[in-house]
This record gives sequence, structure tokens and C-alpha cells, in this order.
Amino acid sequence: MLNEEQERRINFYNDISEQEKVEFINGEIIVHSPAKMQHNRAMLLLAQLLNLYSNEHDLGFVGAEKIMIKLTRNDYEPDICFFKSDKADHFKEHQMFFPIPDLIVEILSPSTESRDRGVKFKDYESHGVEEYWIIDADNQVVEQYHLVETEYSLILHSSKSVIESFAVKGFKIPIAAIFDKRENAKAMRNI
Repeated sequence: MLNEEQERRINFYNDISEQEKVEFINGEIIVHSPAKMQHNRAMLLLAQLLNLYSNEHDLGFVGAEKIMIKLTRNDYEPDICFFKSDKADHFKEHQMFFPIPDLIVEILSPSTESRDRGVKFKDYESHGVEEYWIIDADNQVVEQYHLVETEYSLILHSSKSVIESFAVKGFKIPIAAIFDKRENAKAMRNI
């Protein structure tokens, strides 16, 4: 059975293209539907802040939506991921597959929530992703998990406070900046 799954995974690698958002999870190819406006807005606002901060402080690489990460059995395209410089400095211009990120952000949608909270949560945890944020754009809530030894610990579940990253040293923003463009602009100016 695992040999058949591996064969499907190799076929998946040969068939995927940059035009589609697709993942390989537990032997199945999962094609994602287009994102809703609030999902896309939250992803872009947060990615802009992370990218600007990371570049200003030369901390690493921020990838958004189409970065394929390879884990032992599964391949994911997180909404946002961050790689510290020790990994990012080895990336190549035409690279298509990436190692385990230091921070992953998934923005919930009805079709992905069970995977984001289930198989992905367990996979990210067991593969040593230092920090995992789950964002509910509909309710404007962020959950922040930090890897403590081998398990995620819930650090924050909020819509109103400030969030400070463990993986992106010094990155601290108001949660509102993820959902509101005016708050995002203020946070940009503070970076």
C-alpha cells in the first residue's frame, strides 16, 4: 500500500504545475478552490508585514500560498510560511520543493478547516515546525501555537491583542493588522 502511495506521489510531482493550488495528503491529491475575499485579504496583509520585517532585519524568506513543502509522507502549500536564513540562504531560484518551515500560517476555510486542525496540525508538530498560526478570517481570530519539546502549546487565541512570533525574532504586530488595511498600514510604518 505504501509503495502504491509513493508511486502516486511521484506521479503527482510529474503532473503538478504552477497554475493550481494542490497538495498531496495521505495518498490523495487535494485540489483547492479559489479563496474568498476575506481569506485572501488576511493572507496578503500578514504576508506583506512578515516579508517587510524579514527583509528589513535580514531574517530569512517568506513564502505565500504556492510554496510546496515536503514532509515525510505529505506535501503541503501553506498559506504563508517563513524559513530562517540558515535554510533560506541555500534556496535556488528555480526551486520547486522546500524543506520544513520555521513558521506556518494557515487561514481557515470551510473546506480546509478539518485538515488545518487535523492532519496538518499533527504533521507540522511531528516534523518540528517551531510555530503554527491558525487564522479564522471570518471571525478575525488568531490561534498561535509554539512547539514545546515535541508538542504544540497554545500561546494565544485572540482577536484583540498583540501577537509576537517565536520563529521570526522581534516580529510583533496588533492582530487587527491582519484583518484591517488601516491597521496594517500603521504596523507597516512601525516596521
